[in-house]
Amino acid sequence: MIQVRKSRERGHANHGWLDSYHTFSFADYVDPKHMGVSALLVINEDRVQPGQGFPTHSHRDMEIVSYVLEGALEHKDSMGNGSIIRPGEVQRMSAGTGVRHSEFNASADAIAHFLQIWIMPDRAGYAPGYEQKTFPPAELNGRLRLVASPDGREGSVTIHQDALLFTTKLNGGESVSHTLAPGRVAYLHVARGTVAVNGQALTAGDGARVEQESTIRLGQGKDAEVLLFDLPPEE
Repeated sequence: MIQVRKSRERGHANHGWLDSYHTFSFADYVDPKHMGVSALLVINEDRVQPGQGFPTHSHRDMEIVSYVLEGALEHKDSMGNGSIIRPGEVQRMSAGTGVRHSEFNASADAIAHFLQIWIMPDRAGYAPGYEQKTFPPAELNGRLRLVASPDGREGSVTIHQDALLFTTKLNGGESVSHTLAPGRVAYLHVARGTVAVNGQALTAGDGARVEQESTIRLGQGKDAEVLLFDLPPEE
């Protein structure tokens, strides 16, 4: 079963410096039918104006993944980390028992376009942590690349949850498939371009919840970049 969530159905907030689309309920956008999927609670598509950003603020007990599509994002946190995140890089910050951080557009003249992803950890009270890794285009083109996992396998960043995050870039005749174990649920987010998911056409900003399907097939891509979350059964 595939339930499509069209881009235009998402929540939207434009604060001038920040233009944000919310796949699931977030901040002032509340929709009881879209509160997340399994441990996946937030997918925000953010565009931040040059030189602007999120001032220092706090989080706890959340796995926060940043995925940059265009531009550059400057990160600083209370653990002493400072970095620039660019396309092809994935950042994971485990808020754990508490962390303070800021995220700013690192450019003075270009918009920073990125996805902010929140995943609930499997328990509260982890020590805060940070990780950032690069995934070259060759590892994403025409294949599913694991970029986040509970054990850091295959060079992925490590998250404190029984969840897997894959990403792929598809164009033309390329196709990929993923086997979904019984009871598990998947969520796909199309970051850009167009793609077919088990024959259903999706375009940039669209998402799809997948369950009771043994195989997820992605193909017919046109400049497509897709994130696929393989998530534990919902309680």
